[in-house]
Amino acid sequence: MDDELMSNEPVDDQEESLERSLRPATLAQYIGQDTVKHQLEVYIQAASAREESLDHVLLYGPPGLGKTTLAMVIANEMHVNIKTTSGPAIEKPGDVIALLNELQPGDILFIDEIHRLPKIVEEMLYSAMEDFFVDIVVGQGPTAHPVHFPLPPFTLIGATTRAGLLSAPLRDRFGIVEHMNYYSTADLEEITLRSADILATQIVKEGAHEIARRSRGTPRIANRLLKRVRDFAEVSDHDAVDAEIVDHALKVLGVDDLGLDEVDLKLLRTMIKYYDGGPVGLTTLAANIGEESDTIAEVYEPYLLQIGMIKRTPRGRTVTSAAYQHLKIPEPKGD
Repeated sequence: MDDELMSNEPVDDQEESLERSLRPATLAQYIGQDTVKHQLEVYIQAASAREESLDHVLLYGPPGLGKTTLAMVIANEMHVNIKTTSGPAIEKPGDVIALLNELQPGDILFIDEIHRLPKIVEEMLYSAMEDFFVDIVVGQGPTAHPVHFPLPPFTLIGATTRAGLLSAPLRDRFGIVEHMNYYSTADLEEITLRSADILATQIVKEGAHEIARRSRGTPRIANRLLKRVRDFAEVSDHDAVDAEIVDHALKVLGVDDLGLDEVDLKLLRTMIKYYDGGPVGLTTLAANIGEESDTIAEVYEPYLLQIGMIKRTPRGRTVTSAAYQHLKIPEPKGD
């Protein structure tokens, strides 16, 4: 099978890459998402006590919040193997059968971007998830005949940034549905300090706090900024990553005081300059700033909504007073 379609991650593999080592391995090491962790801990303990596979899990929320990491943590906690793939990589029913055929009892199949599964593939998963079998047709024409293909009990973990795009039949087959929220600054600070220790980077608490505060509530961004700030600190002969070098590095990287980058600011300024603050449709906005609609909807818009810079209306997106104030642009007076 092609590596692009599936990768098998043994949970006890000691030869981790540096990037993987930044991922926590257990729920105890996983920082943040306390409500989700507590609920999963109960479900995992109950399934383990019954010696059953965990019920199917759907994790949804903005990108970079740790959905893939949490799937790996669940595999570690259940002491099973996890096989990973993504919705776009599964093109036909045969791909699903090949994936499922590799599973041992209790194993986890993780599908990222599960909302992008082809319809025919999604429908084949219904019986696999519910009754642990798939029926396939072998041959063509008069020689075609159905084959019943039993499967071992397994857990499907799906991750998506667009839960609303999942069909109701697929969504209803997940017994455990968890929403991943943006992280608090305190949790991101703790994550940054942990990552700095793993990367053998000297960092002071103020530096970690400044990175956390400007990481858009997202651990992936916090780790990325930490690595880039570390480069600036080393080149500038700073003994440690402090608030001063963080501020300098992030200014060079185009990340402002709220963690907004050049695309965020371009999006807000375009709405104000060309559309008087909106409302403006997503497709029109994407064409104006040269980004894909899906990228705006999945990557940029959720955080701007979270911090109150934009809002959605039936007619389109509009900027708020907070956006005018942040950009230091006079807000037009109402009629």
